[in-house]
Amino acid sequence: MDFVSFLPQFGSLFFTLLAFILALSVIVAVHEYGHYIVGRWTGIKADVFSIGFGPVLFSRHDRHGTRWQVALLPFGGYVKFKGDENAASANTSDGTTTMSPEERRQTMQGAPLWARTATVAAGPIFNFILSIIVFAGIGMSQGQWAEPLTIDKVRPLPVEGITLQPGDEVLEIEGVAVPAFEAAEGGAFGDFVADLPLEPLLEYTVLRDGREARVMGPHPQPPLARSLAPQSAASSSPMRAGDVILSLGGTEVVAFSQLVDIVEGSEGRPLETVVWRGGEVLSFDLTPRSTDEPQPDGGYKTVYRIGIASGFAFEAQTEAVGPLDAVIAGVAMTWNVITSSLSGLYHMITGAISSCNMSGPIGIAQVSGDMASQGAESFIRFIAVLSTAVGLLNLFPIPILDGGHLVFYAYEAVFRKPPSELALRILMTVGLAFILTVMLFAVFNDIFCP
Repeated sequence: MDFVSFLPQFGSLFFTLLAFILALSVIVAVHEYGHYIVGRWTGIKADVFSIGFGPVLFSRHDRHGTRWQVALLPFGGYVKFKGDENAASANTSDGTTTMSPEERRQTMQGAPLWARTATVAAGPIFNFILSIIVFAGIGMSQGQWAEPLTIDKVRPLPVEGITLQPGDEVLEIEGVAVPAFEAAEGGAFGDFVADLPLEPLLEYTVLRDGREARVMGPHPQPPLARSLAPQSAASSSPMRAGDVILSLGGTEVVAFSQLVDIVEGSEGRPLETVVWRGGEVLSFDLTPRSTDEPQPDGGYKTVYRIGIASGFAFEAQTEAVGPLDAVIAGVAMTWNVITSSLSGLYHMITGAISSCNMSGPIGIAQVSGDMASQGAESFIRFIAVLSTAVGLLNLFPIPILDGGHLVFYAYEAVFRKPPSELALRILMTVGLAFILTVMLFAVFNDIFCP
């Protein structure tokens, strides 16, 4: 391979790595800031707040005596509190006995149990708060479909004869009244769309300039790829977000619902795919991939998917979402990430689904690049999801993680004394070995799983 032909691959690799570093840095900074600020509020002094490890590239001291720094290796970060033996705050002995009572109170070892507990728990909690804020912010920026359904923009589609226009208030489609809805992709509206005829053009009854009119409009949910799932068949193909699928596996399609049956019936065989992209028709093969998909009953089902999310044929006029409603929705979305992650982990451990569902740093980096390539909103949403996952992971009761420290504090609260130094050393070693083993397993999945 000559140097010129290598440049596009190098550029893609650089973009993926940059997206991964940016996402990780934001999440780690928020996590560690949670430790830092709550520690400061509770009287625990931080000596160092670092983004990255290794040689220091830039640093400054604030008025509280904390050194803020950016280090060369941007794959993580830490807060080193006063009296800590190392950057991980993994003390297995108390080296603060020579300090005065006032100085010792400023250390993790000398602080009251409630202060240490709050400081350690703050890291994961701040990750969850970041996710809620991001989800709420996206909801407020997007708004929600206004009632009644009013067309703001008709998307470009390979369908002739469309007379539906911006400003039209949609009353009926094919003689059926458009139902009210809370979420445009679910509930009664979703059922309404599913029952419409599978035709490229449908009759809309609209209110235009104060008068009812019958116009022709596209199927509300055409075979449009609104976005591509990372590490999917679609994202690994020439397909791009915004493409409209004309035929799949030799079958012409006019509605997104038709794609599901064709893909599931393929049993993983390559499907000839013809798409329309801005007036140009392209053809290529897509090979559906098996995936373990969560079910409403809490279980999982292995199905074939190509990895595209559906979109509507039009953009509707929106109305503002209030801050309280946005926060409630953000909490619900964060909770959904937590519960689905725990469910997936449980089903992997029990063997109900493939362990290939666990990704390591390589897989996460690839997803970072994929989401960043689809736009700022997709990338920011991914950061929110990853932040929740990082917060949840850190709460696992494994020594060396925040959850392990909280277990030690719970022991201290019950027995009125901390675990012995020997027990701490053994548990920290076991915890570190376990974490490294899981990381190696995840990297193995990244390399060898299909």
